[in-house]
Amino acid sequence: MRPKASAEAYASVWTDEGSPLLALSRRLREALGQLLDMPVAMAMRYGQPDIESQLLKLAAEPGIGEVLYIPLYPHYADSTVTTSVVAARRVIHDHRLKISLSVLAPFYDHPAYISALVAGARPCIDQATREYGSLDSGATHILFSYHGLPESHLRKADPTGRHCLQHPDCCERPSPAHARCYRHQVLRTTACFAQQAGLAPEHYSHAYQSRLGRAKWLEPSTEDSLRELAGKGVRKLLVLCPAFVTDCLETLEEIQIRGRDIFMEAGGEDLELIPCLNHQPQWLQVLANWCRSTPPGQ
Repeated sequence: MRPKASAEAYASVWTDEGSPLLALSRRLREALGQLLDMPVAMAMRYGQPDIESQLLKLAAEPGIGEVLYIPLYPHYADSTVTTSVVAARRVIHDHRLKISLSVLAPFYDHPAYISALVAGARPCIDQATREYGSLDSGATHILFSYHGLPESHLRKADPTGRHCLQHPDCCERPSPAHARCYRHQVLRTTACFAQQAGLAPEHYSHAYQSRLGRAKWLEPSTEDSLRELAGKGVRKLLVLCPAFVTDCLETLEEIQIRGRDIFMEAGGEDLELIPCLNHQPQWLQVLANWCRSTPPGQ
């Protein structure tokens, strides 16, 4: 049944340019290329253009000896960052390309990334509070919805083998495991955003979306949170999805369409998806600065 459901979901957000993710990623690449004096390529982990074709294209450029590889995932997860980097290194090895690969590390709490998030969300927050009431009143609320992950993935990625999900406050206790802990990193993004935006704890909450299968996933779920917040009297819900830097099926269909229906059926008045960074000017400048300075990677 999954292919049919997926096809219907994609159809609801398809554009004249095709997939929103692909179209927006192309615009990001084109805009970034205009800011830099170096070649810029864009590839998909699954789909076209693929990593192999784009690395081969860059390797053929005269004078290119190093590629800065930016996995566009702010937070670490084996299923995203690791598989992407492994795929890129395999291409270089298999084709014996004479280029080195520098990989940008997860940037979940980088001040420039957080500033771009806050700048993108501020107009939506200001407009919502003018129309529905302040965050202090409880009429307007912000939900940080992150892509979900099975708890087993966190345990597997824990290099210590004894930290992640072993204590109620494991994400607050300092540990080497945090360098690879998805949950710690998304909580850090939320905390950094709240601090920079001046949000009080009661102004926002966080949840995890896109569950699949029967394994135990991180909680709370976004669907449950949508119903719970509506039941608590939230009239206007702003949803931010920082696990994605580009709007895609998981934001445009799962949140903006299905999530909005769930929230309103539960008694809420309106749900607004705060757009991802996409090709926002401040985000483009952040990426350009990283490309110029080749920041520490992995």
